[in-house]
Amino acid sequence: MRHDDIWRALDALAAENGLSASGLARKAGLDPTAFNPSKRAGADGRARWPSTESIAKVLDATSTGIEAFADLVTGQRALPSGRAPARRHLPLIGFAQASSDGYFDEGGFPVGGGWDEISMPEVADPHAYALEISGDSMEPVLRDGDTIIVSPAAPVRRGDRVVVRTAKSEVMAKELARQSARRIELKSLNPAHPNYTFDLGDITWMHRVVWLSQ
Repeated sequence: MRHDDIWRALDALAAENGLSASGLARKAGLDPTAFNPSKRAGADGRARWPSTESIAKVLDATSTGIEAFADLVTGQRALPSGRAPARRHLPLIGFAQASSDGYFDEGGFPVGGGWDEISMPEVADPHAYALEISGDSMEPVLRDGDTIIVSPAAPVRRGDRVVVRTAKSEVMAKELARQSARRIELKSLNPAHPNYTFDLGDITWMHRVVWLSQ
């Protein structure tokens, strides 16, 4: 288990409950800044872990069991069965369509009239959108027919699953392995597929996956 996995799980739990990271902390009775990106590393740059007390309060406030949280750490949903999250209609297209013109503006926000809509768990980002996975290039993490919610506003960190659009209009879902001032390294979700390295100038936008259905 990695430091980034725990923070990503907390972010995903917040998204599944229709909250921001600050909103989740507030709901748990914590300082609203407790889960801010600035609190996830010390002044020396070393990664900081959320306390077990903080996690316990979050799980209690969201009625989430420890096993469900462990599932979320590995990228699965955390919501208990029988409990409905806050929902909203998000724009939806098939993953293969995402590389076509007319669906995103220059900032990577969904535009145009070609989008369908789907009722999905609420997320704080008003520009969030959904993609339906096709094919097997992202197995075993994502399978044909899975749906992911992507947030252009969510901060992206090493280890996050991301959707990337290149200057050549290629769209791919990968894991961010490393990002420097000049380059970005992406790890394929399917080990049978290659990893990629791009100059930052070759990336049009990169958005974080904040929820997936399986």
